[in-house]
Order: sequence, then C-alpha cells, then structure tokens
Amino acid sequence: MASSVHFPGAVNSKFTTDLAFEQPSTHPAMPTYRVMDSDGIIVDESRKPSDISNEEILKWYKNMLTGTGPPAIVSIMDLIMFDAQRQGRLSFYMVSAGEEGIAIGSASALFPKDVIFCQYRETGVFQQRGFALSDFMNQLFANGKDNGKGRNMPVHYGSSKLNIHTISSTLATQIPQAAGAAYALKIQALQNPNMVPRIVACYFGEGAASEGDFHAALNIAATRSCPVVFICRNNGYAISTPTLEQYRGDGIASRGIGYGIDTIRVDGNDIFAVREVTKEARRMALENGGKPILIEAMSYRVSHHSTSDDSFAYRAKVEVEDWKRRDNPITRLRKWMEHQGLWDDEMEKEARSQIRKDVLKAFAQAEKEKRAPLRDMFTDVYEDLSEESKVQMKELGRLLDEYPGEYDVSEFEGGRKGLDEPAEQ
Repeated sequence: MASSVHFPGAVNSKFTTDLAFEQPSTHPAMPTYRVMDSDGIIVDESRKPSDISNEEILKWYKNMLTGTGPPAIVSIMDLIMFDAQRQGRLSFYMVSAGEEGIAIGSASALFPKDVIFCQYRETGVFQQRGFALSDFMNQLFANGKDNGKGRNMPVHYGSSKLNIHTISSTLATQIPQAAGAAYALKIQALQNPNMVPRIVACYFGEGAASEGDFHAALNIAATRSCPVVFICRNNGYAISTPTLEQYRGDGIASRGIGYGIDTIRVDGNDIFAVREVTKEARRMALENGGKPILIEAMSYRVSHHSTSDDSFAYRAKVEVEDWKRRDNPITRLRKWMEHQGLWDDEMEKEARSQIRKDVLKAFAQAEKEKRAPLRDMFTDVYEDLSEESKVQMKELGRLLDEYPGEYDVSEFEGGRKGLDEPAEQ
C-alpha cells in the first residue's frame, strides 16, 4: 500500500487516517535572525562581522547618519527636505526613518552589476551604490539635470548607470517586473556561460505584499527558478493600516514558504544581520541556475508615511517615541562603533555638521537650476515623435504665444524653444 501521495499537486505528502486540519496556532512563529542586540553587543561571538573593514562600516554609518541628535531619528537630508516641503519649496517627500539599516545593509552585500527594483523608501540603497547628493536634489526639484527630465514625482529616483530601475508610484508593480528581469538574466546566462552571474534585488513594504502583484511575482519566480532576492520591509504600517489589520498569518515570511521559496526573517535594525542575510541570499539565488529567496526585514516606520500624512491620526505618539528610545539601526551601530573605539561624540558632531553643509549646498544648487526644456514633455515616449505628439507640441507653443501673461516659461531651459520644430530624438 502506498504510504504517500503521488498526485501532481502534492508530491511526497504522507497518507493519514487522522481527520485534522492544520492550524496556524500549532506552528511556532518564524524566528528573527540577528547579530547584535539593541545595545550594540554581538550576541554570538562566532557570528561577529569579520569580512568588513572599519572604513566600510564608517561609510555605512555616515550614509545612515541622523539629524540633530538623540532621540531624533530623521536623517539630515530627510529633515531638510521635509521642512522644504512644508515651506512650499518642494511638492512632496518621503522619509526613511527607522529603516536605514535595511537599505544600507542589504545594498552593501549586492554587486554593482546586480539589477535593483526599489519602492520609495530605499534612499539608502541609492546612497550606498553611489547616487550623489546632487542626483537626489536634481530629481527632487525636477530640474533640467534630473535623469528623468523632471517627469516624475519627487523621491522617484532611478539610475541606469547604477542598475537601479526608476521608482514607480503604483504600489507593487516592481515585484513582477523584478521576477521578469530575473528570468531574463537567467536566459542570458544560459545563452552566455561566460557572463558574470548577477541577480535582481526587489524591495517593497509589507503593505505591497497585500497586492496581487506580490503573489503573481513570487509564484512565477518560484516556478521559473528566477535568481531574484525579494526584500520585504515589514515596518508595521501600510500608510494608516497596521499589520494586525493587514493579515492574520505569520508576517510575510510565511508566504514565501507557501510558494516553495527559501525564506528568512531578519532584524532590520541590525545592519550586520541584514548584510549577512542578503549576502547569503545572493549566493543561494545563483545556485544551480537560479532560484528566488525571500527576506522579511522587521523594522518600525518612525516617520509619517509621507509629507501628505499625519500618522498621529491613527497611532499614538507615545508608541513612536517608545520606538525612538528603544531601538533604531543608527543608534545601534553607533553603540557598536563606540565599543570598538571607532567613534565618539566629537566625531559625531563633526560628521553631522559636514553632512548638513553638503546637503544644503546641493539643495541650494539644485533649487537654482532651470527645469528641463518644455519639449521634453513629448519626447522619449516613442523612438520618434508620433503625429499626435507633434500636433500637441505645436498647440502648446501657440497657447504660450497667445497668452504670454498667463504662462511664465522663464524657469524652463530655452523657454518655449523647440515647440514649433520638434528636435531630433
């Protein structure tokens, strides 16, 4: 008599005569991996970081460095840009407070050629890969030096040079795109065995994991064995919706197991743990032709969702203050560095002062730059301008000429130039 199921949909499932439904309560919650505790102490000396130089760790810290001192949790650039939005000098902004360790730690383990899809709280990923302060500011002010020619909302960065796809506002669309890109890399590797192996890293929040795109992406990545590392930032809130109202299962990690994906949960406030987990996930993703990996990084969103949000309308201020005092990735790393004799109060003061000067300098320069030429609104959609676009461009020029007092085009490079005769693409 057969002792296990051989149906195509449930291979190696053992037969039983017990009529019992599986219940979540009978399974323990997935553990959370960490290297150091909230006091910056290495929990297991055998796991202490040994493959990272002190110089690299100092670079991480400066990339994450916070604002005006404890218990502030908002980074210097975030603080300045948040205030700029409130002053009307910027239309929109999103901060990364409380999640800096996830971005910096994971990005430090990726290779330059790896392809990245971000959501909108991965400023640290861009910083770690070499996105300059001027690049951030040019995008935020949508000026003529912006890589995207001022066509996108603020905080929607992108860089082909750094192999980071442009961020999209539409929630979760980057997840299936990442699975598809990883499948393309897999095919390329099969066609060219001498190609340097690379993966796709995809970032998203636990709120995005409620979208259908998440499930479709994980399923196709699993069935097609795509070399992609999915990195979920579980920060407790999807805008105003807490996790208790988002799902009843064991976080997002349990879903990876359901799709047959190797999965791990990590302390997102522990930059060493995040780096180590991502480094191992990258190695595993390239094994035997490729496979997907899911990382659930646990954190807490200290800041408001965006400048359009007041989080104290749906959560208690004392809750946020408690997290600020209790644990955050920047303070934890600073404590570790102080234990090692790598950092002190004087170095902290000097670093904060210099970073603030650098941010303000880039801010002032970007704010003065003119916007991209008006004709750029019509270019780059198709290889050649469509007839409809040519008509629209000419009509815009006519309206500007007819109502010069209604439309000030002096802030655009070249004014209305190029609207009558479409430029070469």
